[in-house]
Formats: sequence, C-alpha cells, structure tokens
Amino acid sequence: MTAYKMLVAVHVLVGLVALVTFWTAGLLRKGTPAHRSTGRVYLLAMLGIVITGAPMAIARWIDGHVVTAAFLGYLVVITSTGVWVSWRAIRDKTSAARFTGPVYVALAVLSVVSGAGVLLLGMKVGAPLLIGFSAVGLFTGADMLRRRLRRVKLGATPRWWMSEHYTAMIGNGIATHIAFLGIGLPRLLPAVNGTVLHYLAWFGPLAVAIVAKLVLDRRWKPRPARAPVSATARAQGA
Repeated sequence: MTAYKMLVAVHVLVGLVALVTFWTAGLLRKGTPAHRSTGRVYLLAMLGIVITGAPMAIARWIDGHVVTAAFLGYLVVITSTGVWVSWRAIRDKTSAARFTGPVYVALAVLSVVSGAGVLLLGMKVGAPLLIGFSAVGLFTGADMLRRRLRRVKLGATPRWWMSEHYTAMIGNGIATHIAFLGIGLPRLLPAVNGTVLHYLAWFGPLAVAIVAKLVLDRRWKPRPARAPVSATARAQGA
C-alpha cells in the first residue's frame, strides 16, 4: 500500500468516527456530560479529517490534478473554519470580542478568498459543482466578517454563543455527510454510484442543513423580556 493510500485509509477511518459521533452527540441531551464528551470526540475526528485532507490536496496538486487539489484545499478551509468556530463559541461564550479575534478574522478572510477562487475555477472549467459549492465559503466568510464588525451587538445578544456553536456544527455535519455520501458510499456500493447520487451527495446535505438551521434558529430565538408589572396593575388584576 502506497503512502497516499494509507493516508486515504486513515482519512476514511476518522470520517467514520466523525459520522457516528455527530449523530450520537446530536441525539444526546444538550449540555449533558455525555453530549460534551461525544462532541469533543467528534471535533477531534474532524480535526483528523483536516490534518489528513491537507496533504491529500497537496498530493493531488503534485500529481497534476489541479482542480481536484484546489477543491480539496477549499474543503479543508471551510471544514477548519467550522471546527474552530464550534469549539471557540463554547470556550469564549463570556466574551464575543475574544471569540471574534484575529484567528476568527483570518478564517473569515480565507473562506471568502478560497470561495471566490473556487467560483472562478468552476466557471473556467465549467464545473457546476464548484460553482454551486463556492457559495458556502463566500457566505460563511462574509457573515463572519459582518459579525466581527458588529461584535458588540453580538455579545449583547442572549445565548449568542449557542447560535454560533450549532450553526458551525451544522456546517461540520454538511462536511461529514458529503464525505460519506460522495466518497465513502460509492466505494462501498459501486452499483449505486452515478450522476444523480453525485449531486445529491453534495447538495442534499446542504439543503437539509439550511432547514435544520431555520428550525434551530426559531427554537433558540431570544425571547423579548417581559415588562415589569406595577403594583397598581397587580391590584387592578386582583
């Protein structure tokens, strides 16, 4: 087995761990020790995906597969961003200013730049997949920069860190399921591979994630504080 195949094998293995722990953490009650422990294992598995994915992109570049290498590098960027944000949102929940510090800004800029690069590359080679998926980096990076500029307002928002955490985890879930449906499943079941599965694997998780984001935003939307009831009003009510 070549070094590259060994790298791919490790990448697939940690991807499997990430897939299992993603759903385990998602189904556990939020905030419990079991949820936090499983979430840590998931983020470590995602870190393993990033660590193995970067040299895979470099290897593809050296082999002359420029488009594949560029797209893999782009996936490493947006996955790294999601992992960092989901982790730091919990660690920095008492300070939005610290959360949106230099690393946050660097990842935001890198997301925008890599998204724009993939968009241009997709238009050049006529690849709808690259064109469509470039929106993830462009939107994520721009939204992060907007939050950076409005970090005072962000910090004043009740449970802002919860929204940042689950939004990033949803993004991580997109990467996890795309890797399984788009790369792992066709190798396990070659008979189901095809154009339909190819696009479903890439854009299906994205569509589900958008719905999940809307549902969670509605569930965790800050409730307006109730105005205090005066003594006169209480007496009238009585």
